[in-house]
Amino acid sequence: MKSKLACSVGLALSISTTAIAAEPSRWETPTMINGRAAMLMPELNYLTFQHMDQLFATRPVAAGETKRELPREERDIGNSFVFEGKEQGLDAFLEETATNALLVIKDGKIVKEIYRNTSGEQTRFMSFSMAKSMLATMIGIAISEGKIKSVDDKVVDYLPDWKGTAYADVTILNLLRMRSGIDWKEIYEFGSETQLTKVHDNSLVGYKYRWCDYARNESKPLNEQGSTFNYSTLDTSVLGCVLEAATGMKGADYMSEKIWKPAGMEAPAFYVLDGSEAVGREFYGAGFNATLRDYGRFGLMMLENGKVGETQVVPQDWVEASTVAPADSAVVDPEVGYGYGYQWWTISGSDAYSAVGLYNQYTYVDRSTNVVIVKLAAPASPLGYERENLDFFKRITETLAKN
Repeated sequence: MKSKLACSVGLALSISTTAIAAEPSRWETPTMINGRAAMLMPELNYLTFQHMDQLFATRPVAAGETKRELPREERDIGNSFVFEGKEQGLDAFLEETATNALLVIKDGKIVKEIYRNTSGEQTRFMSFSMAKSMLATMIGIAISEGKIKSVDDKVVDYLPDWKGTAYADVTILNLLRMRSGIDWKEIYEFGSETQLTKVHDNSLVGYKYRWCDYARNESKPLNEQGSTFNYSTLDTSVLGCVLEAATGMKGADYMSEKIWKPAGMEAPAFYVLDGSEAVGREFYGAGFNATLRDYGRFGLMMLENGKVGETQVVPQDWVEASTVAPADSAVVDPEVGYGYGYQWWTISGSDAYSAVGLYNQYTYVDRSTNVVIVKLAAPASPLGYERENLDFFKRITETLAKN
């Protein structure tokens, strides 16, 4: 979610020349590295986004024994949607936007569930940056438990070996709001020499170092923290490492214990790691994978102010704080009207907000109509169709409100 971009189809690596370990893990063979490098190819990403566990080392997020049931009540969600200025029927719109799956929940009931492109009920889809919103909920829980004292705490309070680094004095609040002041350019031109591509290729593709290694060792300040919004997966990575240090747990285990089990998710999820199992950390900024319905359950938990049944999973005040953007945070195309809370995107002029991931992944929550929409896709370009998708969600909610 940042600047307009041109995505390179050829994914030439910019991996460090440092040799891979003498005894590489099963994830570090040339075949696996090349596979990860090619995972964004437009012709095949519909498939790779459904099978990340076959490309990456992963860490499981266990589900519990009790499943939250989602009743079904099939309803009309409309059949007139706009794509690039032209009215389309539902099927055509889903194809034009390269949609893999769609879920619509109204008043706690599934009213539409569609799987496409070989996906199904057991498919675990890549979240991309929807994972940022999920991490924010874990931060809120850790604060409620006293494991993190305050959003005003600094990185160095939990990672003392970061003393003297650019991130040392950055507060948790400024990480949550993407206002760290760190020099970072979130430009999605894979195959280029951009900063993000360098870290992506060396960490996620080549398993040379971790995202937090780069943040600690290579980052430099650019602005005063708190002064400027700058969308940064690096900030989220640091936030994840703070969570690990504060809780003494792997992120996947904390997610399982604090959210996945008490919220009644029906299937195990997993995190993509930024290295082999022995050294890799959860890719907090984009690496979560779950089933369509469990993303829907997550959105429904947020819609219900963090509560599932009688269990308060995420503190209500944290849900409220996370999903309200400060007045100065509208940072995307004004016609779209995005603002930014605590790793959640808000939509101006509405009571809706959304977890949003690269390549058009959405968990959209509309408080005014009691609707949750999950739309998972695999278009050719990482960005684009934001206005079309938000209009799609709006039209669905309007149709459901009428009948």
